[in-house]
Amino acid sequence: MDVSSLNELVDELLTKARGANAGRAAHTVHGGQEHQLRQTVIALASGHELAEHDSPGEATLQVLTGRVRLAGASGSAEGGVGSFMLIPLERHSLAALEDSAVLLTVVVQ
Repeated sequence: MDVSSLNELVDELLTKARGANAGRAAHTVHGGQEHQLRQTVIALASGHELAEHDSPGEATLQVLTGRVRLAGASGSAEGGVGSFMLIPLERHSLAALEDSAVLLTVVVQ
């Protein structure tokens, strides 16, 4: 059984995100070609975003640290630590309102 610390990973990725030109860093903690479920920790430095992009299909975000805004054509929502957000099945963006990390869970089609 594999056990890893998301807290340690978040700290590592936030350090990388703060030093990156794009203000982000990510690491897939579960998934790949042989899995239908993919889980990725994404860190965004404050003021940075994942620009508008297509929906990956059925997916959720859990905010691990910080505060983010998820926005799409149907509206926007803000989430803080512990927030669980459904990703809309439409083009959307994700902005870091402060240094943040989220766990993205996607069912791979």
